[in-house]
Amino acid sequence: MAVNPRFSLRGLRSFLVAARYGSFRTAADELCITASAVSHQIKNLEETLGEQLFERGSRELKLTSVGAQLCEDVSPIIEQLDAVVSRYKKAPERSSIRISVQPFFASEYFIPRLHEFSAANPSIDIKVGTSDESAERHPADADLSIRLFRSPPADLRSDLLFPLRMAPAGSPEFRRRLQVRDGRILSDFPVIVHETYPAAWKQWQEGAGIRLPDNSKVIRLDSMIACVRAAQRGIGAALVPVPIGRLWFEEGSVVRLFDHELVASVSYYLVGPKEPAADAGLASFRAWILDAFAEKSADISSTQR
Repeated sequence: MAVNPRFSLRGLRSFLVAARYGSFRTAADELCITASAVSHQIKNLEETLGEQLFERGSRELKLTSVGAQLCEDVSPIIEQLDAVVSRYKKAPERSSIRISVQPFFASEYFIPRLHEFSAANPSIDIKVGTSDESAERHPADADLSIRLFRSPPADLRSDLLFPLRMAPAGSPEFRRRLQVRDGRILSDFPVIVHETYPAAWKQWQEGAGIRLPDNSKVIRLDSMIACVRAAQRGIGAALVPVPIGRLWFEEGSVVRLFDHELVASVSYYLVGPKEPAADAGLASFRAWILDAFAEKSADISSTQR
């Protein structure tokens, strides 16, 4: 019997995972490929078999009768194949890296992208710790850290990621009520102040050439996530770090109130041992962080003009 050259074991695996979840997107997440790649592999499988395996007309992905039968027939074969391979496969040596990241950077910017490194390096365990946002120091128990410094520590290797930039932001309704005339804000304009940066609004006002109301109500909070959530709920205007707050702006729960950004006197640095890492995993993790999060020097200098 002739074997169709397009037959693919990978396509069968994609089919089984998609059948289990009823979703190409969820299957793609498990297989660490794109949803379009899953769809393409299954389409090739359907062309090879000459049968439709999924009903695609409805919003929910459902198996056809042929697809259900194929799933039932193939699943035990793939499981048996995996069991045979696992007996011969040498388990990779696992390594662990500890990184300390300041809270807002960690939750809004770092962790949402960490799966990229983990998917490419399944034998490396990453332990992420968060600590006080105002402390300018590299934690002794961390292999690497991402922290704000006015000037980086001389006794450690410090790679500049980008300066802290903050943009005024509020809820969509807050922006609709905003009134500005001749460089003065005329509408009610409560300001949310992060206690670490008590003079930030004054500095922004001077740089932007826009005067805040003299009697603005002030709400003081001790964490950046609290400041952004308060702005989201329409309590007032907050200075939100960019690009760290990108997800908030993309979902539209907070919006920019003005274009001018305040460039603070501190910058985010990736900090770690000065000597080159003997651990290849640590070196790879450092390289990934710099590639994923460090802004180009030209971009950084343009923000400081």
